[in-house]
Amino acid sequence: MARTRAFDENTERYDAWFERHAALYESEVAAVRGLLPAEGAGLEVGVGTGRFAEPFGIVHGVEPSAPMREAARARGIDAVDGVAERLPYPDASFDFVLMVTTICFVDDVAAALAEAFRVIRPGGCIVIGFVDRESPLGRHYLAHKDESPFYKDADFFSTEEVSRHLEEAGFTDLVFRQTVFTAPGGAEEVEEPEEGHGRGSFVVVRAMKP
Repeated sequence: MARTRAFDENTERYDAWFERHAALYESEVAAVRGLLPAEGAGLEVGVGTGRFAEPFGIVHGVEPSAPMREAARARGIDAVDGVAERLPYPDASFDFVLMVTTICFVDDVAAALAEAFRVIRPGGCIVIGFVDRESPLGRHYLAHKDESPFYKDADFFSTEEVSRHLEEAGFTDLVFRQTVFTAPGGAEEVEEPEEGHGRGSFVVVRAMKP
């Protein structure tokens, strides 16, 4: 069952976060941009209010929260009702799938990645952005889960766990970028992403479908 209640009831609060934390948001966008294909048909799973689909020109999105879908549509995204585990698209429909801070909210990670694999064309890729559970920000979110309507029911993953899930789904050739190197709440300027993982709290991984 999709965990939408907090997002249904706090859509404006969620969207305002990106304005209040502009440097953090732009840091994450920069890290995703480094691994996302510049061309091709893309789909964002868990598109939310469209804050990541919009800057990358992604016009297709899946989102189970109705208020969030409406906000995404206001940004020009064809946001449809659906969940990661059952994508409403035929096989091999897209060149890439993007998931940003979505993996911690899906009910079944294996099923979600299997669906992404299904709708990606051979030679395409999946790009996942997430907060590493073992990072300073990840530990902060875990310690304060009950204080957040959004992360209260989230399941955070380490980079190693996400990598294993991707490989088990059939993806190969994993490449990583990382950003958000400051303490939680401390970023006042955009932080340039670096290759790899283990130092930054926000990790982006790209994996290929053979």
